[in-house]
Formats: sequence, structure tokens, C-alpha cells
Amino acid sequence: MVDGVLRAHVAAPAVGGAANQSLLRLLADDLGVPRRSVRLVAGAAGRQKLVMIDGVEPEAIIARYPGLRV
Repeated sequence: MVDGVLRAHVAAPAVGGAANQSLLRLLADDLGVPRRSVRLVAGAAGRQKLVMIDGVEPEAIIARYPGLRV
């Protein structure tokens, strides 16, 4: 984590949204929420993404990823 930004590396190629879907699955699995609870809000075509996670309190996300901006 650098400057409050979580860095994630996925093996899926950035073709047809595969890398974005892989990232969303990774976050859902790591936070223990259904995949439908994690959605991409901004950055679909860029390297930096903004995601929204439903069903998890901000405090729980900060506890899992200390220093993350929420």
C-alpha cells in the first residue's frame, strides 16, 4: 500500500474486462462478500480503479487494509 492506495496484481489479461473482473473477484474473496457486492465505479480502462463494496463497514475495510483511503 502506497499513499492510501491498495496495489493488486492480477494474472488476467486486460482484454474484454477480464482483468477488472479478476480484481473484483479478488477483493470479494478477500473481504468475504459476494462478488455482486463489489463493483467498479471508475477506472475501467485505466490502471487506477475506484471500487465500491456493499455490505462491509469502512472500519472493517481499514482493519483489513490499514492505511487505505476509504
